[in-house]
Amino acid sequence: MSMHEKTLKLVTNLDRTAIEAKLAKVRGAAQAKGLGELAQMLEGIEGAPRAQIERQIRIALKWLADKPEHKGLGAHLELVELNLPNLK
Repeated sequence: MSMHEKTLKLVTNLDRTAIEAKLAKVRGAAQAKGLGELAQMLEGIEGAPRAQIERQIRIALKWLADKPEHKGLGAHLELVELNLPNLK
């Protein structure tokens, strides 16, 4: 683990706006790292029903599972996944 890695704060009270913002941030980070396939998995997720968001997050996490060099992106997706019950 690098000394420059940040600790992800566990937050479980994100609302839809915060969840969508977090997903947009992950999408942007994926694009910046040349992970177009991952970014595409998270496209058009804003305003989607909870089940669709949950499905896309699970697909993205599965895709990231064998890419430990991108575990930070996975951690952010896991945080969003924990907050999915808050979607209304």
